Amino acid sequence: MELQEPLSVAVWRYDRTQGLYDGRISLSGRKMTLIDAPLEEIFSRAFEKAEFHVSELSFSNYLRLSVDGKCPYIGIPVFPSRSFRHGAFYIRTGAGIKSPQDLIGKRVGVREYSMTAALAARGALRDQFNVKSEDIRWVMGDVDEKERDQINLPRLYRQIDIEVAPEGALLSKMLVEGEIDALLAYKPIAPFKAADRRVSRLFPDPETVEEQYFAETGIFPIMHLVGVRRDVADANPELPAEIFRAFVAAQDMANEDLHLEQALKIALPWLAREVRRTTEIMGANYWAAGFKSNRSVIERMIEWSFADGLIPSKVSPESLFFDGLLNT
Repeated sequence: MELQEPLSVAVWRYDRTQGLYDGRISLSGRKMTLIDAPLEEIFSRAFEKAEFHVSELSFSNYLRLSVDGKCPYIGIPVFPSRSFRHGAFYIRTGAGIKSPQDLIGKRVGVREYSMTAALAARGALRDQFNVKSEDIRWVMGDVDEKERDQINLPRLYRQIDIEVAPEGALLSKMLVEGEIDALLAYKPIAPFKAADRRVSRLFPDPETVEEQYFAETGIFPIMHLVGVRRDVADANPELPAEIFRAFVAAQDMANEDLHLEQALKIALPWLAREVRRTTEIMGANYWAAGFKSNRSVIERMIEWSFADGLIPSKVSPESLFFDGLLNT
């Protein structure tokens, strides 16, 4: 389909995409319409309706759908969201959990078993502490407030002990009341933010454990990638490279802003110190774009997905991305 309309690009407004939003970065000869919506909404509209020409995508669910041959998008090797997830584990203080190994046999809540934050958190448990997904009893449900009318278990390709929370139950309340022992959540849960002493983090100092993990593995988990709708890429084979260059240029602008010291563009007083510390630990290109620099991370995440029963077999990282960008 030759595009006769502005290119719809659904991506969150990060510092690394701001150059697209404010017009400093543009596509040659093409107009873009940027859609800034909640991430869950973007993912739903992209995966279920293929509503956008270009979209930010959950890596884990992109992988699952691609392996099943059901994803309407092809990957572009730029990654708007990356995160370590050791800090995503919350425990009930009376559950007898002192170490990751104590999660074995416990009931652990999770909003969505297949979400990328959960994939990365479970991957860290497996890599660093030899705690496997099948060692844990998983409970899926809404976390702090009701979000969904119906919660469906994912299709799994290996035996995992997983159930849906009772109708109307919230996982954070179940944690406090002792109905589950721990909770894996991609943002701080309400009882933790309220300083409820019945709840704490599995890792009291997650950043230190995350630094150790990176030193041991070199893995900085990918949360989201960018995808171009397959029919659009097929009809406009030059477009994926244009999109790649635009996102990289916007990311480069954000990186330059991080290093400005004359007047801080980011509202953190010791920003320069944190930037220096991060680059000392992770290297200057810690948020790398391109396929080659990220192949080992992608391969590890495919291994996690297979081990978690989310995909029936391992696939090559190359199969997930537009052919013309594999040399980036």
